[in-house]
Amino acid sequence: MQTNSHLSRLIHDQAKKYGDREELIYKDFGGSEWKSLSWNQFSATVKQVSNALLNLGVKVQENIGVFSQNSVQYLFCDFGAWGIRAVTIPFYATSSEQQIQFMISDAHIRFLFVGEQDQYDKARRVSATCKTLERIIIFDRNVRISDQDLNAMYFDDFLKLGENLPRQTEVEALQAKASMDDIANILYTSGTTGDSKGVILTCGQYAAAMEANNKCVPVGENDRVLNFLPFTHIFEKGWKILCLTEGAKLIVNTYPQEVQQSMKQTHPTCMSSVPRFWEKVYMGVLEQIEKASAPKRKLFTHALNVGRKHNITYLSKGKRPPLALHMEYEMLNKTVFSLVRKELGLENAHFFPTAGATVNPKVEEFVHAIGINMIVGYGLTESLATVSCNHLGEPYTVGGVGIPIEGIEIKISEEGEVLLKGPTITKGYYNRDDLTKAAFTEDGFFRTGDSGYLEGGELFLKERIKDLYKTSNGKYIAPQMIESKLLVDKYIDQIAIIADQRKFVSALIIPVYPLLEEYAREHHIQVESREQLCADPQINEMMKERIDTLQQQLAHYEQVKRFTLLPHQFSMEKGELTNTLKIKRRVLNQNYAKEIDAMYAE
Repeated sequence: MQTNSHLSRLIHDQAKKYGDREELIYKDFGGSEWKSLSWNQFSATVKQVSNALLNLGVKVQENIGVFSQNSVQYLFCDFGAWGIRAVTIPFYATSSEQQIQFMISDAHIRFLFVGEQDQYDKARRVSATCKTLERIIIFDRNVRISDQDLNAMYFDDFLKLGENLPRQTEVEALQAKASMDDIANILYTSGTTGDSKGVILTCGQYAAAMEANNKCVPVGENDRVLNFLPFTHIFEKGWKILCLTEGAKLIVNTYPQEVQQSMKQTHPTCMSSVPRFWEKVYMGVLEQIEKASAPKRKLFTHALNVGRKHNITYLSKGKRPPLALHMEYEMLNKTVFSLVRKELGLENAHFFPTAGATVNPKVEEFVHAIGINMIVGYGLTESLATVSCNHLGEPYTVGGVGIPIEGIEIKISEEGEVLLKGPTITKGYYNRDDLTKAAFTEDGFFRTGDSGYLEGGELFLKERIKDLYKTSNGKYIAPQMIESKLLVDKYIDQIAIIADQRKFVSALIIPVYPLLEEYAREHHIQVESREQLCADPQINEMMKERIDTLQQQLAHYEQVKRFTLLPHQFSMEKGELTNTLKIKRRVLNQNYAKEIDAMYAE
């Protein structure tokens, strides 16, 4: 049963309920051993953080920065700050110096918590230009503090300021005055088109979101939830708090590149993720099948067909599968599909919320076919994550983003834009009344910027309105839709569609270099560098054949006519990607103007 307390008291109320039951499973920074903490230990440390913050002089509704990877310390800071009604502002661990300098100055941050050496070094370098910044507090004890930095301190030493809870009476008095109007977070969106803007999220928005999600997302106290996406991301932050309100165990994965290893070691039942994660699972499984013997390939192909028929043709439409089909599926599920899930570390899979981008229908069908419940949804930072989602065990449509959660009113504008109203929607942007005014209609609906429609109670998205390209022939192109179709190819790691005001569609492609190098060796293609690899005619012809196969169902004007394989990845350092790895199309057009112009040369 959910405990939907005010954020200032949630962890302590859950500790009263669960006591010494294990709650947090984690590794130290750079560590290899999984450790754990109970609800009581979680609560005790949060209280210590609240006391330590008061001893530093933190005021009610003061902004505190957290610049770190996922960690238990991150959780302690969030709930410790909320315990004294302070505001936490999360920074992505990959944020640039320019980004953190802007956020520290914009939010007048005095105290900044950082994770590892990279975050400390960036914070240290910008500290001279951030007039409000007084102290950097470091989670990882292995970080080397600059000799000239007299104001930095380790988190262990910070905690000592709250030892024996010297200000606990004051902490509890503050919690007694806590309001649902209190700001909990200011989340700066990464912004694909311009500067970051701080989305204001209140404790009341969180409470409304937890109540609504509790009615449609069946996570419970028996679930083991692996945190994979950054806590900075509203999807993971909202999901994490929902799991805490339900008493589920949290497995904190600090380094995203280790997620598959963590899955195999900790055997989660649930995990939120973006579609790209499942695309890589899909490609990885198909690659293994390609290398298998002919009888095994035949068996797996048959099993997938049975899985799709059972779980998509029947169950997704609310129909009962025929008995013979059901019995065959159960047999294959216990043999073939159980082995796939075991290889992933998902022997006890319950369900897996997925959002943040378009889900390729092939990938969605595959995940369901192998017996994994993918719960596709839609949301924004401004809506405190979930706007709509599929419901476990109920009919859903592949390609849709589910049923609106309780309390959310959705309206489609005359232009086809999805508009939102409800208790989880932000009141606006921090220090930006101009942006706040522009974000809402005259009758109070939030403009999402997404084009979509409602059908049979389900929400379907079409494209980002601002991302629509218009070719010089007057045809409108939805680049994200085309990209999602091509990203399922095992040789494609990143892709950016080019089309705006152009005669035809082209693409910049970042290949999966190891697989491309393996293909070159197998076909006796002699190359000495990635540049030669990406320019080789035989390699490009192979890629063209694969792309043409994937885009057969696209309209002629939507199909990629030319492409360029790039010898290096898009990067955040060059401003080509946001912190959530979304491509910044304007920057790519500038940085690769030469390559793009070459594709359109006569």
